[in-house]
Amino acid sequence: MLISKEIARRRTFAIISHPDAGKTTLTEKLLLYGGAVQLAGSVTARKNQRATTSDWMELEKQRGISISSTVLQFFYDDFCINLLDTPGHKDFSEDTYRVLTAVDAAVMVIDAGKGIQIQTRKLFEVCRRRGIPIFTFMNKLDRPARAPLELLDELETVLGIKSFPMNWPLGDGPHFKGVYDRLTQQVHLFEKTPGGVYRAAVKVKDIHDPSVKDALPFNIYEQVVEDLALLDGAGADFKKETVWAGELTPVFFGSAANNFGVQLMLDKFLELAPAPLPRISNGVEVTPEAPFSGFVFKIQGNMNPKHRDRVSFIRIVSGKFERDMSVWNTRNGKLVRLSNSQRMFARERETLDAAWAGDVIGIVGNYDFEIGDTLTEVPGIKYEEIPRFTPECFAFLHNPSPAKFKRFRDGLDQLLKEGVTQVFELLDTTQRVPLLGAVGPLQFEVLRYRLETEYSAESRLEETRWEFLRWLRKRDLAATEPSLPTGAALGKDSTSANVIFFPTKWSIDFFLDQNPKWEVSETPFESL
Repeated sequence: MLISKEIARRRTFAIISHPDAGKTTLTEKLLLYGGAVQLAGSVTARKNQRATTSDWMELEKQRGISISSTVLQFFYDDFCINLLDTPGHKDFSEDTYRVLTAVDAAVMVIDAGKGIQIQTRKLFEVCRRRGIPIFTFMNKLDRPARAPLELLDELETVLGIKSFPMNWPLGDGPHFKGVYDRLTQQVHLFEKTPGGVYRAAVKVKDIHDPSVKDALPFNIYEQVVEDLALLDGAGADFKKETVWAGELTPVFFGSAANNFGVQLMLDKFLELAPAPLPRISNGVEVTPEAPFSGFVFKIQGNMNPKHRDRVSFIRIVSGKFERDMSVWNTRNGKLVRLSNSQRMFARERETLDAAWAGDVIGIVGNYDFEIGDTLTEVPGIKYEEIPRFTPECFAFLHNPSPAKFKRFRDGLDQLLKEGVTQVFELLDTTQRVPLLGAVGPLQFEVLRYRLETEYSAESRLEETRWEFLRWLRKRDLAATEPSLPTGAALGKDSTSANVIFFPTKWSIDFFLDQNPKWEVSETPFESL
């Protein structure tokens, strides 16, 4: 009975958004209201203000953006919350997509002044394909915003998902005073706090209370009352089952920077979001109450600059984890003792003796783990959770200092295991320089920065002429060597699968026309 109770307390979710929609700010404010931090950090890291908890890497603090996903576990109101903050920038979408394999729900942050943006749409589609329930936070109501009804209509027309507003904003910009809770039929009037670092003072009133009318310009108050009447008459019905099925998104309005509406969203999210759900292994459903199993979805080195350690992040799918337990690594068939287990809170950590399905834990040490590995008490369990991605940028990485070759090689090997970039090998060449592939050029910048700061290894990047990569295989076993268009090149990926590099989209079409006995794919063939 204890394991079922512990699992029911777990809520594991990610926050997703387009860059600058306020994702990391909302993360900080959830930690503030969850009691995990006493002061919320400022993303801009101005003088005398704290850096954000979730952005721990020095480059993140310099840029003011999230570069690496972060695990934050804390307890609030009898819930154990595993919050995964993800990078919003498209160049780091590989890391974000991997994180989304480890969660049971997602909070989608939208800038109420801009509406749905391109990266929001991409991440939403990833969640939809995985069947992840989505909760929406319309942010930045303290700035001029689009009409709330227009934002709701965009959710349905652009994303194809129905919405149910859990609360309703009272004005926007300088007139934003609070929100109306549609379920309790009460108004929450907020007061700003200096820098938004403390909880916002709140007064709870009835919508018809004279103080509510006095707080808003008459025309805004009348518009709010009119909108609420329209929603009550024509809005979608709310059912938890449709939320879990990904057919309906609960919508919350607020301002993360000013702490308006954050606690209302947190409390309702914890009530409505699912506890850990079953996963599929080899076509068979594994329930959260089954014996221990989990998978590695992220590896991060050098989180603690004082130690050259490596943390493998594991999402527990089923059962109870206990420190020092022995489990099977399905990939290589080896029995592994998990001794140095840690509870993660960004860079901070503490020894963890036990954890349950839904939790994300860190295993510290140089274990021979790879992203996607399944760890299980019962041999034969295997989770095919981690997607592979098609790089869009390619470059050779040179070591300009032969005297530091070992540092360069060791640092690059570690960063490749973390999935910072992908590595390829060209055929028919004597050049032994690593050829890297990435979704975006910022990944190369992060890799070079970390090589220099963490391994004291300089590097030089040489851009290539290729813009497209396709995996390659014979359609006909009797096929001879393919004929390549000008500028194309053959190679292999890290699993020794055949790939081909193309300089233009036209050259792909030309290759297919000239080589009917060969076929290409944007993703590895085994993942189709």
